[in-house]
Amino acid sequence: MSDRESGALRVLVAGASGYVGTEFVRQLEADGHTVDRLTRGEPSGPGEHRWNPTAGALDLSLVEAADAVVNFAGASIAKLPWSSSYQKEILASRIAATDTIVNAINAVDSTPQVLLNASAVGFYGDRPGATLTEDSAKGIGFLADVVDEWEAAANKARTRVVTFRTGLVVGEGGAFGPLGLLTRFGLAARIGTGAQFWPWIALYDEAAAIRHLLTSDLAGPVNLEGPVPATSEHVTRELAKAMKRWHPWVLPSFLISTALGTAGKELLLPSQKAVPSKLLADGFEFRYQTVDEAISAVWK
Repeated sequence: MSDRESGALRVLVAGASGYVGTEFVRQLEADGHTVDRLTRGEPSGPGEHRWNPTAGALDLSLVEAADAVVNFAGASIAKLPWSSSYQKEILASRIAATDTIVNAINAVDSTPQVLLNASAVGFYGDRPGATLTEDSAKGIGFLADVVDEWEAAANKARTRVVTFRTGLVVGEGGAFGPLGLLTRFGLAARIGTGAQFWPWIALYDEAAAIRHLLTSDLAGPVNLEGPVPATSEHVTRELAKAMKRWHPWVLPSFLISTALGTAGKELLLPSQKAVPSKLLADGFEFRYQTVDEAISAVWK
């Protein structure tokens, strides 16, 4: 019996060594799926395959053998502050990786069943007072423009395409890592007014939702956010509480904007009350319903 006949899938993953990619691959392999990892360096073990997205180079046989392709690749937006050259890299790295994968999918005779391409809630910009579903319009700003181009590149693939829009992933790495480090050293603070909504999701649920999308019929943008929205002050206070630390400080908006420029204005200060409308309607069940539960699971 083939893997496909048994229900197991062969999944080609770009960015498998990243924060979310590592958890996603762990869950896939625990479910009995086969994972091929794309790496920019020399392969260090079985299942690793070299590619060069800058040059548009990808072994077509890997794509043809895959039931699904998942793309997490792109320069980290958590590297602060953003210089003008790094902003160009944020966009260029995402477009290069996505174009390389899409061109390969469109070049093979037997296309994968789905392309799951990373995306971001930055698409919505700063939207105080609005509840943001996948039908909400594009916002204004650098990240909104990046996400718009990124998703447009993914949507050129000749297969089902899902662009999963992620916000703050709760765990010990990624963009949440610096928050945990500052809190550990007694520097927990309210960010700006603290009233802005930070779209969050637990690391486990992020990976589990992407696994769900492998075999779902959903297509287009899908919000990967926890079901109960939380303000930034709620997030930082709950983290301080879980780590048994004080939460005495305030980082004013003007200071964040001055110190971090565009990155501060677009990552920390916007209000984005994004909700996972499509996931919930599709029957996905979150393990962690609230950010309190997600934080408590990591910092017990």
